[in-house]
Amino acid sequence: MYTAVSNGVRVTVTPRYLEEESRPQAGHYFFAYTVEITNMAPERAKLLRRYWRITDGHGRVQEVRGAGVVGEQPDLGPGESFTYTSGCPLETPSGLMEGHYEMQRASGDVFIADIPAFSLDMPDPKRALH
Repeated sequence: MYTAVSNGVRVTVTPRYLEEESRPQAGHYFFAYTVEITNMAPERAKLLRRYWRITDGHGRVQEVRGAGVVGEQPDLGPGESFTYTSGCPLETPSGLMEGHYEMQRASGDVFIADIPAFSLDMPDPKRALH
């Protein structure tokens, strides 16, 4: 579990490897990640856009930008949370994701809520045997 707190918003990410969606012999590794966004500020905050920077095990970078998350733009009151799960395919058994959400307070102020950097790692079956 990875957590970042910035501008009154806590973002917690829990990544996992999806063995049933992956085909290592074909260079296809699939990861899911669950994100919980909590508004810790005294004012409402609406998620407008997302930005992800995804780096695979070979250092190749992909940037993803878009409106909202999973088709939604949650509007969170003080103390409220929104949780969603999404996925990320990689051509390598490990990688790194990081990014931010562009959010807007009820007052109209736009701000950035950081998403913590987190690693995507295929479990090592050899290590699990020890």
